[in-house]
Amino acid sequence: MTELDRYLDAATRQNTVRSYASALRHFEVEWQGHLPATPDSVARYLAAYAQTLATSTLRQRLAAIASWHRDHGFVDPTRSPLVRKVLKGIQTLHPGQVKQAAPLQIRRLVELDDWLAAAIAAAHARGDGPAALRHQRDRALVLLGFWRGFRGDELLRLDVAHLTLVPGQGMTCFLPRSKGDRQAAGVTYKVPALSRLCPVEATQAWLQAADLQEGPVFRAVNQWGQVSAEGLHPNSLVRLLRELLTSAGFADAGLHSSHSLRRGFASWANDQGWDMKALMEYVGWRDVQSAMRYLDGRDPFARDRIEASLPSPTVPVPAMALPAPEGKSALQLRLRMVLTPFARTGRGAAKARGRIEEICLAPFQAVRLNTASSEYQLTAPTDPERDLDEILATLLDDMHRMADTHQCFLEASLSTDDGRHWD
Repeated sequence: MTELDRYLDAATRQNTVRSYASALRHFEVEWQGHLPATPDSVARYLAAYAQTLATSTLRQRLAAIASWHRDHGFVDPTRSPLVRKVLKGIQTLHPGQVKQAAPLQIRRLVELDDWLAAAIAAAHARGDGPAALRHQRDRALVLLGFWRGFRGDELLRLDVAHLTLVPGQGMTCFLPRSKGDRQAAGVTYKVPALSRLCPVEATQAWLQAADLQEGPVFRAVNQWGQVSAEGLHPNSLVRLLRELLTSAGFADAGLHSSHSLRRGFASWANDQGWDMKALMEYVGWRDVQSAMRYLDGRDPFARDRIEASLPSPTVPVPAMALPAPEGKSALQLRLRMVLTPFARTGRGAAKARGRIEEICLAPFQAVRLNTASSEYQLTAPTDPERDLDEILATLLDDMHRMADTHQCFLEASLSTDDGRHWD
């Protein structure tokens, strides 16, 4: 690998590399497709999995196929009108709905921690060292993941060398890279030592029991009690948590995932009256919409109150508003969109965003919700003479065409407070 290749590889997030590789493997191996692909083969691939894969997953598969063709100098078949039309039809016939993991509420965390403490004691009593080790690891993983609000991949990328433990006071965790760290400067997180359910005590106990001096914090433990030199794979976390919850007697274990710890902490902090700005800073969310996806619908905050707790944008952002049609009720929607140039050096994203705002979003009284122009509030009239799905499918299709015109790939989704979703 040349120096140039090393830097190009470093610029691409490993999660993206893995997900694109998985998508291409599915296209070539599972479906028996061929690369380079034609618009017809891509369209048939979409149709084959329209009923089994979410629209967002199909869009991710298209992004991977598009990336492969650009990187290898071939014409991108995903930009074909045929592919866009098939995708629009899939969205119309199989509208998606956002699925969220159940939050691990504080009372369930207490129950789980009590079960783990008892399991550790029982394993020691019967001389089962491997089981005691696994339970100590799981206790540290759950408590640290909950109280720090880590994403699953962040939790499993923690390194012993990047932890600074101060018993009775707290602990710092340094992550060289994370999803919100766009400059790749690294982020240091502070974890408090608590009188109960303490993540610091649990982590220290696991490190001492496993005799870990360096390398990944969370690792597999085999049946003989040998601790792996490698860290747990990110794909294993959901299974690990569900098996743990099942063992602890949770009937709804299957509803939980790695997001359950993060959502559980957000729900607890919200119930305790944390200021939204403080919660966002602690967890690492960059905008209100990201935070709202993790908060339970029963939270006491109204949207206006949440917005009021945030600082005003440094530059006033005007609303692009047209008067709502008289005599018709309106529906509030939230739009998330990300524009990515086809070429690494492409500069068409800003122009594409401007044209999308001017032509596609203005009729919906679009209001930007953040300075990055990735979140919008839209107002759609509920017209009995027109189908809402048709209106929004047309909007998304127009946005994709506008992005294509400016050499950009668009990821966009619309949602309502009652859980409906379009992408």
